[in-house]
Amino acid sequence: GPSSWDCSGLTMRSWAAGGKTLPHYSVAQYQQSTPITLSQLQPGDLLFWSDSGPSGIYHVAIYTGNGMMIHAPRPGRSVEEVSMYYWVTPNLFARP
Repeated sequence: GPSSWDCSGLTMRSWAAGGKTLPHYSVAQYQQSTPITLSQLQPGDLLFWSDSGPSGIYHVAIYTGNGMMIHAPRPGRSVEEVSMYYWVTPNLFARP
């Protein structure tokens, strides 16, 4: 950042702006946060995508409310706010 971000770098720096330290690794961000359910989501919570539980996390985003999220999609793409369901539905949720 600020001209290029990976997904965990974006969430790390966003939470740092609010005074919370998170590691620059999505699996560790989940491990250092409190797991919550989909129904407990509040703006600022973290959304995770995994193919095999917490150790298989491969993407993280920030929930912004009303089914929306902000994320760094992949190298070469800009940070964007999109529906959290536009791609694969996240399957792990946590509150730093």
